[in-house]
Amino acid sequence: MASAVRRVIALQVLELLIFAVLAAVVLYQLYAVLGRKVGRQPEEKAAAGASRTAVDAQNAQRLPADSPALGGLAAVKAKDPTFDIDNFLQGARGAFEMIVRAFAAKDREALKPLLTTQVYDAFEAVMVQREAEGRTETVEFLQPPRADLEDSVVDGDVARLKVRFLAEFRSRSKGPEGEAVDDKRTAEVWSFERALSSRDPNWTLSRVEAAQA
Repeated sequence: MASAVRRVIALQVLELLIFAVLAAVVLYQLYAVLGRKVGRQPEEKAAAGASRTAVDAQNAQRLPADSPALGGLAAVKAKDPTFDIDNFLQGARGAFEMIVRAFAAKDREALKPLLTTQVYDAFEAVMVQREAEGRTETVEFLQPPRADLEDSVVDGDVARLKVRFLAEFRSRSKGPEGEAVDDKRTAEVWSFERALSSRDPNWTLSRVEAAQA
């Protein structure tokens, strides 16, 4: 009887050891993905803030000393301390690619939340004309577009930032005359706007114009 009890205890200990090893493996994997701490600790927040400030300074230094964008950026930061120019430009590049692709594909659902009513109406008119002519198009970017801040202003509660884009893409179109593939290069200035008091962090495209040489 005692021998049987010892065997049962030994089996239980072995099971506990196996579960412990498995738990250790899982915890190690979580550690590798998430890091030692859950969330940012005070010292990490301070480091992140210092890093963001340094990035903002580096981006500001790329602008001419007399650039009106510098004053605009300061006004945006004053109303929204979380604003980060590097993150904004990264988001603007993503929005540029998304809007160009959606416009080519006539994807109205994707376009509506990204554009002001005025810009959407202008895009809609072109898309309706292409549909009437039986034309379809897809766009493939050959490399990530370049995005540079050109101007920034704050009008009341609304911030408006102008971004100059340089992009190369391949357009595949199909119409009554047949199919065509064109490699294109474009230089445009897009204006994005956002109400700084809004909880919605997204910017909307409010104007598109050709970039001056």
